[in-house]
Amino acid sequence: MGRSDPVLVVDDDPGMLRAVDRLLRRHGYESILFSSAEELEQHPDVVNALCIILDIKLNLRSGIELRHQLKARGVLVPVIFITGNETPSVREAALLSGCVAFLTKPFSAHELIESIKQAAGGELLH
Repeated sequence: MGRSDPVLVVDDDPGMLRAVDRLLRRHGYESILFSSAEELEQHPDVVNALCIILDIKLNLRSGIELRHQLKARGVLVPVIFITGNETPSVREAALLSGCVAFLTKPFSAHELIESIKQAAGGELLH
C-alpha cells in the first residue's frame, strides 16, 4: 500500500467531507467521498483503500455498526473514527470494533494526518 491507495471518507455532513478532502489532497492523498454507509458498501474497491475515515453518527446508521459489518465481510481496511459527540460508551464501542484512531470534531489537521500515517503502518489502538 502506498499513497496511491485512496482514503475513503464517510460523513453525512457535506462541509466536513469537503474539509477533509481538501486536507487530504494538500498532503498528497487521494480521497473518495461518501455521504452514507450505503454508498460506501456499494463501492467496488473498499478492500484496496489505504484507510477509511468514518463518522460514527451517520443519518441512518452507526459508523461502528458499519465497521462490524465490513469486518464480517472480510474487509479489514484500517478505520479512523471521527465524531462530534463523544461519550465514554461510544469511545469504548469504537475502540472495541478496532480502529487506528478516534478523533473528536473539531480535530486538527496534524491529528488526522498522523492517524493516516499510523493506518498506513498498520498500527491499531489497543
